[in-house]
Amino acid sequence: MARVLVPLLVLFVAALSQASVLRQFPPVDFEGKQLLLENPNQRLETRDDEATYRLPNNTEPISYDVTLHTNVHTGETGFTGTVIITLDVIETSTTITVHARQLANFTASIIAADSQGTATQLQFTQDTDREFLSFYANDLTLTAGTTWLLTINYEGNLRTDNGGFYLSTYTDEEGATKYLATTQFESTDARHAFPCYDEPAKRANFTITIHHDASYNAISNMPVNAEKSSTGITSFDTSVKMSSYLVAFIVSEFVSSSGEFNNLPQRVFSRKGTEHEQEWALITGMLVEKRLSGYFDVPFALPKLDQAAIPDFAAGAMENWGLATYREEYLLYNSENSTVNTQTNIATIESHEDAHMWFGDLVAIEYWSYLWLKEGFATLFENLAVDLAYPAWDIFQTFHAGSYQNALVTDANPSTRPMTYFVEKPSEIALLYDNIAYAKAGSVLDMWRNALTNTVFQRGLHNYLEANKFSAANETHLFDAIALAAREENFAVPATINEMMSSWTRQGGVPLLTVTRNYNDGSFTVKQEQYTNDKDYNSTKLWYVPVNYALQSDPDFRTTTATHYLLNEAEITISDAKTIKDEWLILNKQSTGYYRINYDDDNWKLITDGLSSRPHKIHPRNRAQIISDLYRFVTSGRVAHSTLLQLLTYLPKEDQYAPWSAVNTVITLFNRYLSGDEQYANFLFYVTELVSEQYDKFGVNDVHGEQHLAKFTRNVIINVACLAGVESCLSETKAKLQALVDAGTPIEANLQTPVYCNGLKQADDATFNFVFEKLMNSNDQAERRLLISALGCAQSQSQLEKYVASSIDQTNQLRTQERYTILSPVYSRGEVGLLTSIEFLLENWETYGNLNAGFGGVNPLYSDIVSMSAYVVNDNQKAKLQELVDVVKNSEFVPTTLQTSVDANVQANEAWLTANREPIVSWVSTFRNGSPAMSASIIAIALCFLVATLF
Repeated sequence: MARVLVPLLVLFVAALSQASVLRQFPPVDFEGKQLLLENPNQRLETRDDEATYRLPNNTEPISYDVTLHTNVHTGETGFTGTVIITLDVIETSTTITVHARQLANFTASIIAADSQGTATQLQFTQDTDREFLSFYANDLTLTAGTTWLLTINYEGNLRTDNGGFYLSTYTDEEGATKYLATTQFESTDARHAFPCYDEPAKRANFTITIHHDASYNAISNMPVNAEKSSTGITSFDTSVKMSSYLVAFIVSEFVSSSGEFNNLPQRVFSRKGTEHEQEWALITGMLVEKRLSGYFDVPFALPKLDQAAIPDFAAGAMENWGLATYREEYLLYNSENSTVNTQTNIATIESHEDAHMWFGDLVAIEYWSYLWLKEGFATLFENLAVDLAYPAWDIFQTFHAGSYQNALVTDANPSTRPMTYFVEKPSEIALLYDNIAYAKAGSVLDMWRNALTNTVFQRGLHNYLEANKFSAANETHLFDAIALAAREENFAVPATINEMMSSWTRQGGVPLLTVTRNYNDGSFTVKQEQYTNDKDYNSTKLWYVPVNYALQSDPDFRTTTATHYLLNEAEITISDAKTIKDEWLILNKQSTGYYRINYDDDNWKLITDGLSSRPHKIHPRNRAQIISDLYRFVTSGRVAHSTLLQLLTYLPKEDQYAPWSAVNTVITLFNRYLSGDEQYANFLFYVTELVSEQYDKFGVNDVHGEQHLAKFTRNVIINVACLAGVESCLSETKAKLQALVDAGTPIEANLQTPVYCNGLKQADDATFNFVFEKLMNSNDQAERRLLISALGCAQSQSQLEKYVASSIDQTNQLRTQERYTILSPVYSRGEVGLLTSIEFLLENWETYGNLNAGFGGVNPLYSDIVSMSAYVVNDNQKAKLQELVDVVKNSEFVPTTLQTSVDANVQANEAWLTANREPIVSWVSTFRNGSPAMSASIIAIALCFLVATLF
């Protein structure tokens, strides 16, 4: 299941994380789940103090024959079903237990598979807490080694929270409301569509038949079985053995485009009127499947692959085997007005789901405790597959700016859970969909892909997939497969693969490497300890850490294989480096290792000098990580603020996305704290000096044919320049927005994000209302997401009051899943938006708390209040937020921990200001009033003028 990965969201999440504390409740995660911050040493065993939520192992499924009847074409939610489960008896028993959720009116019977007699009618009991449905009959004994057919008839209702078997709606081109029924079963919602053994390792064959109106069509994991289908009845071929959560079916009026590549038919489905937007996803899907099957040397296992865009969809996407489902904005691309951001999202998210067709689908996980074993690989290959398909994109810069940074921020909390983590309950499973399972796991896997060489890693994955296909695996199976590959490739490793990799999967946290150079003999020491934002935190954790390095005299960042290791030891000395004392040393080539690195003061100065003189000698991802690490070290008291602030003065020479993304995070955070400060003008002057040269270079016009990431970089630079108050940035963005309003002049697609946002900061009511109505009337989901974010940029209180009120206005055109996304872009853009949001919730907290948070969601009142506390930086804001907390803290919408969570964030911000304000404002004041850097600039200008007059 895919996270929602977009640069704006990446920056938003990064900006919410303070140097001194990791938010206990992140305002937004890629699937709307909160982070799980519990005991990192929880054992992988069932707890003795409570009943198990795992099914008994006395029986296991062989196959399912599922028949469903739905009248969804009328909007009716009721459905009926029959499931025939062929099962083997493993242990002699008198009961059969399966899962069922929100189903009713059961009747059941059972008959031996080889019997010609009469079926036995069954009685049943239900355990609603564990969602167990247990069948039995007097005098019925199921003998080990026998096979039975269990038939269950039942009734249910399509849900409206985008989970299980659910109802979705949309408005067609004529304005009529259309209905469809679709599925979202991960993790534990297949049991809502039919009783089943709803655990990932309990694989079986599925045969699906759906009765529907003749005007509708149905699609599922497998191709239609034409011989068994007829008008209003669609039957599908029997599937391979698969997990229940991967079953999918859609009953709709969808239309499709199709193609075939690599001997695999593929189709893209969506609502009528969007056929012209299917091409990019179809082409990318075919190319990505070719690259993945080639990389793994394991063919795609099903006879077809479909992708479907769903109007109402809670997750970013879902990897149903043979029928992946997506939000519309992550599958539909309009070549005329969609952005490069949308194009990239479609490619990466589609690659994420396609990777799951091998990791999670072909090879299941034994249980959800190993969620990372599929989501980590999908996160890695959402980038690696795109890199193989579109190498010119340099997609790993966006990986570094997104997943990699999010993982490091999350892992800075000393109590962050490990990748492999025991869970049983559905509520516990839901909490695992976090940055650890996705971003950290993907980053750790990429580290070992580089450290062990891509050749060993690639062969290891082939071994893993071949050995465990159509079965289920745990982390040990992966480690053994990679170890075998190392032997097959004659690649020496300094310890067992199990020892090395499990040191990252079985404990939470991330290492900090401290590098101290011996400038006399050229050697250096590397010490490891657990990194947290509290520099005084003590930990005994150690990892097997692969390292490599580049030198100023040998700036070759291409080979990322590990040359040295810390083998679960606190310190090593590298004596064969031959460093030169007046040249920089940089560890972790291309920033592929998952750790932070601090250097001695002299090496930081050498790196700063190197960036100032020849920045492109250092890899862009290393440049980005240097900035990110320094920000964390500065704000946690490990390094002087002047080190970071002086290093950033190289930015007039910086033109790459990953470094500017890191800079944007730093500047945005600084701005949040300093925007009301008496020295704020000096800070803006400093930022202006950093950004102006590149702003002049990139401009506010799209350039056809430029490198893919240049369009991302331009948008970041525009935002930084407008934040700094660069007059040309403010005037040009305002002019582009005004031209749209006054004359209908389109904003270039790739500039819409910064133009809308920065233009709306300066907009009058007419312009604001124009954009607001554009949101309400748009049928383009990517455009709607963009406008929802942009409208929050407004700085007029009355405009923002209108906007936040729209979240609870049920008469407008906002979709259910959009309503609880309105406040966040408002309160995250400054004090006006923050106070407006607080006042709105003071007056409307009950209505807002009753918004449908969607499948797996957390109540929006709770999540927004905790998120708002991350932006409180003065006493007035603190008092207003506390007033709101006092009003709602005893309500049903928030947990008892609300006050504690809010206090932690507010206190963290107060501590940040105490520790960081003075050194920052002092340095930028000196910079403005005549620092060495400014003096050098003035001298350079004078010399240029002198040369011009002489010649």
